[in-house]
Amino acid sequence: MDRVRTGIEGLDDMLEGGLPKGHAVAVMGSFGTGKTTFGLQFLQQGLRDGEKGIFISLEEDQESILANAMSYGWDLRRYVDGRQLAVIKLEPTDAKNSINRVRSELPQLISSFGASRIVVDSVSLLNMLYESDHDKRVSLFNLIQMIKGTGATCLMTAEVQDQNPNASRDGLIEYAVDGVIGLRYEEHPELGEVKLTVRVMKMRRIHHSRRVKPYSITDHGIEVHSAAESF
Repeated sequence: MDRVRTGIEGLDDMLEGGLPKGHAVAVMGSFGTGKTTFGLQFLQQGLRDGEKGIFISLEEDQESILANAMSYGWDLRRYVDGRQLAVIKLEPTDAKNSINRVRSELPQLISSFGASRIVVDSVSLLNMLYESDHDKRVSLFNLIQMIKGTGATCLMTAEVQDQNPNASRDGLIEYAVDGVIGLRYEEHPELGEVKLTVRVMKMRRIHHSRRVKPYSITDHGIEVHSAAESF
C-alpha cells in the first residue's frame, strides 16, 4: 500500500513509512499536545513533496494559522499565494451555514483544487454543531466518506475525554476513521516527570508499532523519539 509521509520522521518509522494513502486518520489528545501542529506539519510535508493541501479550521482564522506555522519555520503563506494550499475557516456560531458549506463546497473544492491532503481542526468542534448523537454520527461518517471518495488522505484532530484520554470527547471519531494516533501527557509519579507520548492506537491494513514513544514539540515542529522508551 502506498504511504504518505507525515513529516514526523520518528512517527513515520513507527508506521513503516507513513500513513496509508487515502486513509482518514484521527489525531487525538488533550490541549497542548500539539494536534494542530501535527496537522500543519503533515501539510508542510506534502507541500514540500509537490502536493496540494486544504486546512479546515473551526478555531483559528487564516492569519493565526499561518503565524502558527511560521513559528516553526514553515512559510505556508507562499503556498497559499501560489494556490497550493487553501485555508478555510468555518464559523461554529453559524452552525447551519457551516454545515451546508461543508456539504456543498468541500467535494468540489478538493477536486478542482487538486488537494491530496486534508486537515480538519477540529472534528470535536464540528460535532458540536449537531444536537443528537445520531446526527453527529451520520454527519461524521458522511464527511469521512466524502473526503475519502476524492482519494485524499485526511487528518482530523479531536479532543479527548478528561477521564479517559484514550477516547475522544464524544466517543465517535475513533470508530469512524481508518487510523487513530493518540497524543498524551504521561506522568511518572516517582520521578515527578511529565512527558509527551505518542501511540499508534490503530491503523487499518498496515503493520505498525504499538509501543508508546516520547515526543517533543520543538522550534521545528514535532519530533518523535522512536528509539527511546517513554520512561
